[in-house]
Formats: sequence, structure tokens, C-alpha cells
Amino acid sequence: MKSLLLFFSLSLASVAHAADSSLLPPVPAPDIAARAYLLLDFQSGQVLQAQKSDERIEPASLTKLMTAYLTFTALKQGRLKLDQTLPVSEKAWRAEGSRMFIQPNTPVRVDDLMKGMIVQSGNDACITLAEGIAGSEEAFAVLMNREAKRLGMGNTQFVNSTGLPHAQHYTTANDLAKLAAAIIRDFPEYYGLYSIKEFTYNKITQPNRNRLLWQDPYVDGMKTGHTESAGFCLITSAKRGEMRLISVVLGTASDNARTAESQKLLNYGFQFYESYRLYQKGQAVATLPVYKGSENLLKAGFTHDVFLTLPKGHYAHAKATLTSRQPLLAPLTVGQAVGTVTVNIEGKPVLSLTLQALDEVKVAGIFGRAWDSLRLLFK
Repeated sequence: MKSLLLFFSLSLASVAHAADSSLLPPVPAPDIAARAYLLLDFQSGQVLQAQKSDERIEPASLTKLMTAYLTFTALKQGRLKLDQTLPVSEKAWRAEGSRMFIQPNTPVRVDDLMKGMIVQSGNDACITLAEGIAGSEEAFAVLMNREAKRLGMGNTQFVNSTGLPHAQHYTTANDLAKLAAAIIRDFPEYYGLYSIKEFTYNKITQPNRNRLLWQDPYVDGMKTGHTESAGFCLITSAKRGEMRLISVVLGTASDNARTAESQKLLNYGFQFYESYRLYQKGQAVATLPVYKGSENLLKAGFTHDVFLTLPKGHYAHAKATLTSRQPLLAPLTVGQAVGTVTVNIEGKPVLSLTLQALDEVKVAGIFGRAWDSLRLLFK
């Protein structure tokens, strides 16, 4: 990956957000036969293509991404252990829909339940995990909604851990993309579960329903979903070189259709876009003067790696300019906004982003503050 003149941060926003055809790939995006869809670059957080991505839909088994996220969180916090066994309630045993076929008189290991939830899409596994983490599925739904809010999923509401239909159980393609990206970002140690092609439990072997795991060597996850009302849905993640894309395809007509439309969307993204790491976490972009502080200079940059995704051929025309906030007065904390970076392509603004302090600067003593007050007066 190449670097740009300046270092900046990027949030979930389309690189082609302006109606400027010069910032679009030379070939139009393919028609996607789905109720809604979205293509996201994982590293930069940029939405490359989307249709009806903020329209509320029924998530079906894509709900299980949030069930998994909370399970991974409980493991990370030590509230669950992989070799721990959980009892199977009658509610879990009688769960409708897809199952891993656990039995009420046989406790199940957490690691098996995770595979049953992710690979086999077992509703019984989800309910067992939900009850093990929160005591009941209803209490678990409260945790799901709390986590959705924290992740910025503003158009999502969960009422169960499985995705079984309910009038108040909904989300959007945009929110699902955020959730999928959060799993890859926050739990790389468990993301590999989504590439498992089959799992055997209780002498019953079931294949992963994500057929792209067999068809595309770059695909390494994530999750299928289907109900009669939701249609056939698929969230897929694929990585080619250093570039990872996440596709969300919702409400297709068949299993074949969700596979084909997801592949079509991923292929388009990899063929016509490219992603660059501009600067690494903590690398200084500029050194700015500071007044009334224990230090006279401040290193400015960003507190995380920064990526940019553009249609191929546009990166050579990208230029970044920095405007600092002056005067900068102590105290300053790490991560505090100290300026703005604007990125232009052929003179047209594409992004305007916030520059951050990389160091802490404490307040100077009385004589230092007095001297800088004089300097500012004459300045």
C-alpha cells in the first residue's frame, strides 16, 4: 500500500457521496437482484455501493451475528469459557427452524454451541448461549439492543437471539455491515469460525450454508439467513491481498440468487476499487505550536491506522491539506481535535476530517503562561 501526503481518519461514508461522475468507476455497478444491498471496504469503512441500505428489513438468521458478538464478548471478559458446559432448556430444545440437535439432558460445551450457531445456524444453540449469558433470551435481547446502540446501529431492534420472525425485530443493511465489521475488527481470534465448511454434532453433519466458501477462495465468512418473509440473505467477507470487502445482500429469491448476487457485488468491488493505508497509527503528520503549555510543540496525527478506498486510477490525483486550530492552548490530551485535514481529487473536496493530538501537553507554570500571553498579544 502507498502513502499520501497527509494522514487522516475515515468514517462510514461513501467515497462517491457527491454526485460527481469523475469519482465513480468507469463501469457502472451491476444490477443486484435483492431487496437491499451494500458493499463496504472494511479497512477504510467506506461504502462503495448501496441500495436501500437504510430501509428496515427482517434480518432472519443474520441476527446470529449479534448473538455471536455478545458470546465473544463474554469469552473475552471471562464470563464464559470455551470448555464450559451449558444446560439445554426445553425452550432451546424445542426451538423452531434450523438446529444443531442438542438434547435437554446433555449439557453442551460452549465451543460446540458456537460452531452450532455459526456453521449450522442452530436456533437451539443460540437460545442456549443466550440463557447461559443473560439468564433468559428476553434478558439477552436487552443486551443485544444495548450493544447495537453502542456500535452505532441506529435502525436496529432485536427481540430474540435467533432471528425468528417478529414484528419488532428489524435492522438495515447499513447496520448489519457495521456489525459484521465489528466482529472482524474486535474478535479476530474467533472470526475463523465463519470459514468452517461443516460441523458434526450428535452424529449429524451439517454444511455451512454460505456456498461462497466453496466457490471463491478469497471468501472467509460470514453468515446466511432465510425466512419466507425475509427471503434469502447473505453477508459475505472476502480478502484479496490487503483489501477486505464486506457485502450485505438481503431479500433475494433463492439460495442460488443470494450466492450469485453476493459474488457479483464482491467481484465488482475488487475489480474497480483499490484501498491504501495512508499512515500508521501514531505517525506524526505535523508539528504544531502550543501556547501556555509544558511543551512548545505538539505532534499531530491520528490514534489508529488510516485507510482510503478509491476507484482505481484516482489515487494519483488525491492531495491533502491541513488546517490547524490556532492558537492551541494547553492543556491538551491525546486524541483531542487540533485541526482539519481536507482531501481533494483534481481540486474537488472529497473528505474533511479531524486531526488529533498525539501527545499530552500539560499547563505551564505561572511564568510560562505569562510569557505566552505576551506572545499571543503581539501575535
